[in-house]
Amino acid sequence: MHEEGHAKTKGDDALLIQRAISRDADAFGKLYDMYVDRVYRHLYYRVGNVADAEDLTQQVFLKAWQAIDRYKKTASPFVAWLMTISHNLVVDFYRARKDKAYLDAEVVADDLASSPEQVAEAHFDQRQLRRAILQLHGEQQQVVLLRFVEGFRHAEIASLLGKSEGAIRVVLHRALARLRQILERERERR
Repeated sequence: MHEEGHAKTKGDDALLIQRAISRDADAFGKLYDMYVDRVYRHLYYRVGNVADAEDLTQQVFLKAWQAIDRYKKTASPFVAWLMTISHNLVVDFYRARKDKAYLDAEVVADDLASSPEQVAEAHFDQRQLRRAILQLHGEQQQVVLLRFVEGFRHAEIASLLGKSEGAIRVVLHRALARLRQILERERERR
């Protein structure tokens, strides 16, 4: 039954995408509602600032609406196409700033932590991990975020980046090894 619902969602996506390509604003609005949280979460993780993430999220969907007729379903899933637009906007965002101040950006701690100590520890761990991820080079950083923040499967990442699944596994393996080194170095400094 779960797969049936998943298949129905994919079919609904395809229908909405076809309607949006035909410039149906209501259909695009539904796609927006379906994907806005995921795009925002991805952007927030990359820029670490609510206002910038909100602004970039709106830019992603504006660019998607402007280019919807160029979207080809066979090339990649719709959400992957949105992530490509997101990635390009993030690159432009940092290029325009020409600094690394984003490494110091704050990440909101999980509200589920039950004590001030847990909130502080979760905040520190999340911030430390984010700083470590942002020290990875572009492709490693992108693969780690797509896999662990966005939950894409290896095959989906491969399709999105135009690489083989094996190449993605190698990039991910190297990225995780590099992350381990970065985090161990940070622990030694404490």
